Amino acid sequence: MSSIDSQTTDFKRTTRTVDLAGLSGKRIPAEVIECGSGMPIVFLHGLVGLNEHWGKVVDRIASRVRCVTLEVPLLGLRGVDCSLSAVSAMTMQFLDREIGEPAILVGNSFGGHVALRVTHERPELVHALVLAGSSGLIERTVVKGAPVRPTREWLVEKIGELFYDKSKMDPNDVDRAFELLNERGGARAMVKLSKSARRDNMTDDLADIMQKTLLIWGKEDIVTPPSAGQGFSELMPNAKLHWLDNCGHAPMIEAPIAFGEAMHGFFDELEADGQFGS
Repeated sequence: MSSIDSQTTDFKRTTRTVDLAGLSGKRIPAEVIECGSGMPIVFLHGLVGLNEHWGKVVDRIASRVRCVTLEVPLLGLRGVDCSLSAVSAMTMQFLDREIGEPAILVGNSFGGHVALRVTHERPELVHALVLAGSSGLIERTVVKGAPVRPTREWLVEKIGELFYDKSKMDPNDVDRAFELLNERGGARAMVKLSKSARRDNMTDDLADIMQKTLLIWGKEDIVTPPSAGQGFSELMPNAKLHWLDNCGHAPMIEAPIAFGEAMHGFFDELEADGQFGS
């Protein structure tokens, strides 16, 4: 099937809540939004990400695939549930129980790192990977020196660092982050998750990941810089790097048309290799 143009199409979406089991035994509610049919594509967000941040990309590919966005309340996690390994374990549960067949995992930032960890530990769950600004190799933390109760001004500066074009930053995202990070333990959760990701450097694991991988990287990403994307492409046996000009750390928000087109090209390649179901 050839790539479609970049015109947005509306698709019927279903939304539900699933309970995932944390390492603590606590039930963690996660929001799932699904649309389309065919090969399952599961989207994983970053530390301050939302399902809705994938919406414009989903609109551009849902005529061809089954799109499933998974939103785990990362900043609400506490104790042993607040780590990269715990979130990866919850994601594996979700794939086992709710997807039931190998999926293409699409991850941004922390979500990309989760996708990599899941693929390394449970390769049978993963058909292919799409990584955008993934941590796991080289990243500059945006939470260094985070105050216990961040001010809105501090958040505007830090969230703004995710974008090349600051006008693409949604003030509602700042308001939401301000509320979450000023709840008891919210800022500590962000710092703890960030530290757990930085400790989990995957340099020695990447050669084991044999799934075809598309790396979509903003050339102006200052969090996981271009050298990180280049590093992934050199260390992963079946990775291909796709650069986006004038784009930062959140290309699904800043450049959704280009992101969707790159994914269609990836689907075409998988189809040509007989690895893409109809």
